[in-house]
Amino acid sequence: MALVTLSTPSTLDLPPGFRTVALRESGDAFAHACRTAGEEGAGTLVWVRRFDMAEFAVVLEPAEPLAEARKAFFMGMAATADAIASLCPPERSVGIAFPDTIRFDGGLVGGGRLGWPKRCGEEEVPDWLVFSACVRVSFAGLMEPGKVPNATALDEEGFEGVGPAMLVEAFARFLMRFVDIWENEGPDRVLKDYVKRLDKERPGDSLALSGAGDLVVTPAAGGFGRTVSLLDGLKAVAWLDRDAGGPRL
Repeated sequence: MALVTLSTPSTLDLPPGFRTVALRESGDAFAHACRTAGEEGAGTLVWVRRFDMAEFAVVLEPAEPLAEARKAFFMGMAATADAIASLCPPERSVGIAFPDTIRFDGGLVGGGRLGWPKRCGEEEVPDWLVFSACVRVSFAGLMEPGKVPNATALDEEGFEGVGPAMLVEAFARFLMRFVDIWENEGPDRVLKDYVKRLDKERPGDSLALSGAGDLVVTPAAGGFGRTVSLLDGLKAVAWLDRDAGGPRL
């Protein structure tokens, strides 16, 4: 079933605490949320009414300095991955290439971004954060199946009847769950949910997050480990094709 034929609802069914802003198909959820975050405030969820992508952004208002608050990115990524997993066929894997690329059964399907005020220092509390994600729901006739083996779309993977709005709604529910866990139990449980989805270059590698949110890779065979910078990865946005405005092919 080609999801491009599904109708896009004008509203979303979201948990209490969210306020939605819908953009036209040519809109940019991340840019709009970053531009208006100071006025709109926490809980604002911006989404683009596209048929081929689930593109959305949510405004957060942290209480910690930026260096610590940035870890909220992992919460957004975990919520996005869990939303996909909750709607996918059984026995299929949703993985994350650190820090921001989402893969479904090994194919690049989307990713996440994090925005914050440009002039906010690492030890300052940011007025806002924006977590944004984009997940490819359909190739929308642009590609034939199998032509881009390193990329995929949900409707190529058996997500029967799952449209972009359903994915955004599922994300919101998982995000609220993770926010509640984070506030009442601390971040460890949420961070573990993120880490368990991380792809490994070698099966025996041990993966962990440092206090700064960097990825620490320890090889099973011993020897020196390595550290991968979270901040460098967030700036690179390796999964995004900026010209096309969506995940890379």
